[in-house]
Order: sequence, then C-alpha cells, then structure tokens
Amino acid sequence: MENQKINLGIYPPYFYTYIKLVENEDLKTVLKNQVTEYGQFLNSIPEEKRLYKYAEGKWSIKEALQHIIDAERVFAYRAMAFSRKDVHALPSFDDKGYAANSNADNRKWEDLVEEFITLRKSTEYLFNSFSPEQMDNVGIASDHEMNAKALGYIIAGHAKHHINIIRERYLSN
Repeated sequence: MENQKINLGIYPPYFYTYIKLVENEDLKTVLKNQVTEYGQFLNSIPEEKRLYKYAEGKWSIKEALQHIIDAERVFAYRAMAFSRKDVHALPSFDDKGYAANSNADNRKWEDLVEEFITLRKSTEYLFNSFSPEQMDNVGIASDHEMNAKALGYIIAGHAKHHINIIRERYLSN
C-alpha cells in the first residue's frame, strides 16, 4: 500500500478513516477544542453506563476511553520522535492487547477522564512546540512512513472516531 501524500502529511491510507473526521480543521485548534468538548461529554456519562458493552467482545466505555489514551500516547511519541529526526523504525502496537491488559474497568472514572484531559493538554504543548519543519519530518512506524503533522491529525481524528462510537452505540439506547 502506498502512503497518502496530501497537505495533512504523509501516512498509511488506513489512517484516513481518522484523518477525514478532522481534515478541514486547524490541527492546533481541534486538539485544544477536544479537551473541553470531550471532557464535558465524558463527565456526562452516567455511572451505570461506564462498564456497558454494546455487543459481546466489544470494549466497555472505560476500556474505549483507555484505548483513546493509550493510542494518543503512542501516536504522540511517534510524532515527537519524528520531529527530532529519529532514524529508528518504531514498532506497531497491539491495541487489542493493550485494552485486554489495561485494567480499565477497575479504574476510577474520574481518574480516566482526568488522565485523558491531562494527556491531551500535554499533546497540545507538544504540537505547539513543533516548527513547520519539524511537523514535516518523516519517520517510520509500523513499517510505514509518516510525519509528525499527520500523527497530530490521527490523534484528533482517532479520539473523535471513538467518541462518536460511544455516543452512537453505547449511549443511544
């Protein structure tokens, strides 16, 4: 599969699922706005829904939030490494394995929400620190070329994707 090369950066085509959700927005603005919007949304989820799974084999809402957090950490690290011209290829990560071993369902909801908010603020600082040249720096992760800019859009789009799923599949009934 060939990488996409558009104004949002260089990334494997399968990440367009996330990028397309935020591609018309300014990266720094969407990262900032999601902190408030998603923090309020997450805090509005009733306690009785937080362990709910809409189908067998699906994550609970707590596990879905932990997945958003884990993925953001991985993607932000990749962006930092690429911005610093790290020449080492970075490995993929097993999101299903991470979720299965996260212990999310035993965590306090307030801690998960605060962790997301704190992490996102850290991600904002990271992306605000990048020069335009650093945003364009390319590295390899999961055997694909990507740049820091694309990873920022992946972070924002990935969170939006999962928040949309929580709204539509977990809370609509």
